[in-house]
Amino acid sequence: MTFPFHQFPARRRLLGSTILVGAMTAALMPITAFAQDAGGATQLAPIVLQGGAQTIGEDNDTIVPERTVSATKTDTPLVETPRSVSVVTRAEMEQRAVTDMIQATRYSSGVATGGFGYDPRFDQITIRGIETTMDGDFRDGLRQPVMTYGAFMTEIYTLDRVEVLKGPVSVMYGAASAAGIVNKISKLPQKEAHNEVELQYGTIGRKQAAFDFGGPVGENDDLFYRVVGLVREGESNFDIQDDRYLLQPSFTWEPTDSTRLTVYGLAQKSEGEASAWTKINDGEIFRVSDPEYDYQKVTQYQLGYQFEHEFDNGLTFRQNARVSDLSLKARYADRSTMFSDPTARWDTSAVTDDVRAFQIDNQLQAKFDTGAMSHTALFGLDYTAVNSDYAVGFADTLPSDIGSAPTPELASFTSNDLRQTGLYAQDQVELGNWRFVGGLRYDWLHQETWDKTNVTGAQKDDGALSGQVGLLYLFDNGIAPYVSYGTSFVPSSQRSASGGLLEPTKGRQIEAGIKYQPEGGDVSLSTSVYRLVETGKPQYVGANGPVYIYENSGENTYTGFEVEGRKTFENGISLIAAYTYTHSEITDNVTGSLIGNTPTTTPRHMASLWANYAAPEDMAIGGLSIGAGIRAVSNSYTDDANTAKNGGAVYFDASLSYDFGVKSLELQGLSLAVSATNLADREEQVCNGGYCYFGQGRTVLGSLKYKW
Repeated sequence: MTFPFHQFPARRRLLGSTILVGAMTAALMPITAFAQDAGGATQLAPIVLQGGAQTIGEDNDTIVPERTVSATKTDTPLVETPRSVSVVTRAEMEQRAVTDMIQATRYSSGVATGGFGYDPRFDQITIRGIETTMDGDFRDGLRQPVMTYGAFMTEIYTLDRVEVLKGPVSVMYGAASAAGIVNKISKLPQKEAHNEVELQYGTIGRKQAAFDFGGPVGENDDLFYRVVGLVREGESNFDIQDDRYLLQPSFTWEPTDSTRLTVYGLAQKSEGEASAWTKINDGEIFRVSDPEYDYQKVTQYQLGYQFEHEFDNGLTFRQNARVSDLSLKARYADRSTMFSDPTARWDTSAVTDDVRAFQIDNQLQAKFDTGAMSHTALFGLDYTAVNSDYAVGFADTLPSDIGSAPTPELASFTSNDLRQTGLYAQDQVELGNWRFVGGLRYDWLHQETWDKTNVTGAQKDDGALSGQVGLLYLFDNGIAPYVSYGTSFVPSSQRSASGGLLEPTKGRQIEAGIKYQPEGGDVSLSTSVYRLVETGKPQYVGANGPVYIYENSGENTYTGFEVEGRKTFENGISLIAAYTYTHSEITDNVTGSLIGNTPTTTPRHMASLWANYAAPEDMAIGGLSIGAGIRAVSNSYTDDANTAKNGGAVYFDASLSYDFGVKSLELQGLSLAVSATNLADREEQVCNGGYCYFGQGRTVLGSLKYKW
């Protein structure tokens, strides 16, 4: 749900952000990545997704992945999964030279990005017309929770894989967006030695150094490590700072083939801007907040483990746990009054948010047969505890004093807590060419919200039942038609007129589609049609003193069609293509006149095509790789009232890389890459709910990488 900043004075807005609640858990299922052969040539080693002791083969060194562990929490072929899933592998991320989650996902069907223009504070990702920025962010199967404002930030260099699940997934993951989730799978230890260093430089003044080391510890054949680190300093468009420092160590102990323990951590510090709101004046785009005054500093720590043991009787037990801590400090200025009165005082705001989370997911998997049917049954019990202490303060200052203006004193303090326990069961059945999956889950929720300043609050105990079923028939030629149905829920921290907490937002979806992926792994095609309904969305209806009042009255319905295809050819050409059609409609609303309209910033059509050519090694240009992409989006409405439209746009991207080691033994492991995003430098304006923002302009990035 989107917090209605437009309902309040400018200085009481965190400009252009969304505030959503909830937190959830699930299974952890990380990775492996690179290795080298005896001759020193860089190649990709088989991936082991640790969260199920499942080896999914060389699935991460291709743009045509064959398997998923996110959709069912078990290692399952994509073509046998009765739901729409898009997988972005490390190979694709490197081929397209992506630098963030926005770039990683925007060539996937059903995915839209940038609904609030360019705003690097959040990974603005919309799936099937519904924003998942806050309640669809998962890492290694566990929710990265947002309770009030502060969001855990994910660095793309620390990931090996991104899996986009479309549609309700609450049976496996508890509180999650009706549109689905984005599961980010981290780099974790691998058995083969791998070392990598990378230097980057690009617009605007972006400087980055990164490393990724891993392999066996000493002479051990049962203890492995991986350490990923990064340092970045620079600015992006509109004077938005983009600094980051991180260290991500992990260790795996595998005393036997049936037992594995992985311990991992993350320490990350980021500094950017608290307000990315932009305006245009006399043909020039500028930040509404003052770049010299504005900052947002986020420090986050995560520590977790994944334990797995496979018994002799076909049972496998897994336990995945993580603790997370986030500290956010931010301030910004609102200088929008400078148009009408250059001498008017500017509003300044300060924000802090401290988030603490603990999550644990216990799973018991059983494989057995009943007659002609083969079962993979999964039983789980997970628990989530999240707390957020949030504070804001406001002041004003003269424009001439903004450079030395102090940070406003914090004056309003709130706290939000969530305790959630989920019990779930799922059965995957194979009967000849038929595939069936069915699951059921029940969650017990305890929520508290407190206004510490005015000593008021509310608490609520609730329960939520979720379910899903899917049926698929796999023909011998790789064609697989399917149908599925699922439900979802997301708890709300908003208050009703009676002072109590609102009911959860719920979703339901029916989907049918056809997948095609024959044996061989060089081509995949998936199509789907769906009807997705999100009900009980909180809507602002007024205020009772310091308490903002909401109702569970919002309902939107989305009917759509998606197609996504991937193909690699023996001559070095590879293609990724996607098309999305979305018909969205407001079907219930506190404002009756909006019913029947189209929700804001929901385009009817989206299409993308990425083509890449990697020259064969025996050619004179062997080692050269050239890629180009085009993304097109149709117009969309600027608000729910449908009074005006954002224009459609077409964007062009490109990449070029060269592996020096293909032609020179002395330079094996050394490569150079140059990439460009938004080549035509289109800074399109996006208006959303009464406020307008601009997209990111052209960016060019060069990188030098060495592997050994």
